[in-house]
Amino acid sequence: MIDYKVQIAQIIAKQEIGLTAEEIAEMIEVPTDPKNGDFAFPCFRLAKTMRKAPQMIAADVASSIENESIFDKVEQVNAYVNMFICKDAFVRNVVSEVVSLGCEYGKSNVGEGKTVIVEFSSPNIAKPFHIGHIRSTVIGNSIYKLYDATGYDVVRINHLGDYGTQFGKMIVAYRLWGSEEELEKNPIKSLLKYYTKFHEEAEKDPSLDDKARETFAKLENGEPEEVELWKRFRELSLEEFSRVYKMLDIEFDSYAGESFYSDKMPAVLKELKDKNLMHESRGAQIVDLEDYDMPPAVITKSDGSSLYATRDIAAAIYRKQHYDFYKNIYVVATQQNLHFKQWKQVLALMGYSWEKDCIHVPFGLVSLEEGTMSTRKGRVVFLEDVLNKAVEKTREIISEKNTSGIDIDEISKEVGIGAVIFQELSNNRIKDYVFSWDKILNFDGETGPYVQYTHARASSVLRNASQQELDRIKSCDIKDFSYVTSDSAYELTKLIYRVPEVVREAAAKYEPSILTRHLIDIAQSFNRFYHDEHILVDNEEEKVEKLALVYATKVTIANCLAILGIKAPDKM
Repeated sequence: MIDYKVQIAQIIAKQEIGLTAEEIAEMIEVPTDPKNGDFAFPCFRLAKTMRKAPQMIAADVASSIENESIFDKVEQVNAYVNMFICKDAFVRNVVSEVVSLGCEYGKSNVGEGKTVIVEFSSPNIAKPFHIGHIRSTVIGNSIYKLYDATGYDVVRINHLGDYGTQFGKMIVAYRLWGSEEELEKNPIKSLLKYYTKFHEEAEKDPSLDDKARETFAKLENGEPEEVELWKRFRELSLEEFSRVYKMLDIEFDSYAGESFYSDKMPAVLKELKDKNLMHESRGAQIVDLEDYDMPPAVITKSDGSSLYATRDIAAAIYRKQHYDFYKNIYVVATQQNLHFKQWKQVLALMGYSWEKDCIHVPFGLVSLEEGTMSTRKGRVVFLEDVLNKAVEKTREIISEKNTSGIDIDEISKEVGIGAVIFQELSNNRIKDYVFSWDKILNFDGETGPYVQYTHARASSVLRNASQQELDRIKSCDIKDFSYVTSDSAYELTKLIYRVPEVVREAAAKYEPSILTRHLIDIAQSFNRFYHDEHILVDNEEEKVEKLALVYATKVTIANCLAILGIKAPDKM
């Protein structure tokens, strides 16, 4: 694909204005109003070096490049050089590129040879996989796909919460009130019931908390009975989680959770001690971070048991040694902002300069309309229930329409689950939001189903093309694109052209919503083109050119949806 910014920069650089082509490319803008051109070059910063008014410089530049074949028109407006690209050549270049690359369009190799770790989802075992987990799970999977699409070698880690005092509580609760029969029948809901009861009873009898701490200490020391129960809870939890991951079509390269690093923590404690970074405070071992305007990082509690910080330090060191990562990305809620700042500062004090490559990607929280979710109080919405309800709702909507030639079961899954994922990724990840069934299952407006329907509409148009016409499109056997230079066709082509840049930007900013919003723009633009133009016309050349743009749109939408972790059905 021609990089038009680079090509324009090289043309302007020939005018000897005191800037390199690279510097000029950085300055070139894309006007928000197409009336101001496809690209614009501001001349303000040249005023000092060229000792001229910016308007005069813009006029000189415009007159010197206006005859270049790449442009339809060049004009000076105030201090800007506004450039209009030759539409026919532009559409031909973009459509040909999309058609030739197919499912690879939008991807790049900017990260080739570099390893990126993305830690996401990371639910606690023996606890519900609830709607609150969807944020880390879906945002994390999309960040993985964005980095994969930009050429990085990506490792997906599900850092399971499978360690800590909570398991002491769970084991105590199971022994007091649980049964194997109940656990076998409905593992997670039974464990949630025990965990909730533990906290209710502990408010009346604080000695239960002491029993829980003692039990976790036994687990850390490898007592067989505690370890056996812990393994049982872990296996049952993974079976439950795997059903949800299968529905979301999400996989992981590693399920190494907190417990994986238990035998690696002694070395960390020794290193902290040897480097005089750790000292005692009220029986606990801490690293003082007062000089960095932070509370101390607690490394071990007074009873000697480890904490999140200890395990995360051990995990980061292991990952650097094992993967030699370029980036180590953690997709974790904003609630943990201080925690990440603390342990990253401890890594810096330990002398690990690569701590700057450990990136916390925070996101806002989900709350229920009736208040904050609480596992302790049993007030949760199971993620599996959300996905199943979305599928059922979609089935109801589809069943009201013509369903001939459609696999209702498959389409209901693709559209229903796609709606949930798209809703998660459609807003800036840092925003908090209130979970609402009405909102998440609203299929109108700027939604996943709208984009999927646009893809299906493009597919429907192409099914009306002859095999000969499709062969011409796929072999790029098209003379020119003079029939697809209308405003709606050109605007659609420009949005398709920007996809590789948008994918790179979304990856660099860890922000899938950048791609989601652009995809909405493409879908809306295609629907304008579809309504404004007669596509299946009698004129064969006009028909093939328009079908080629439809084909390029279909490929682009499918590719973008795939990066978001959403299917692109051909029929709806």
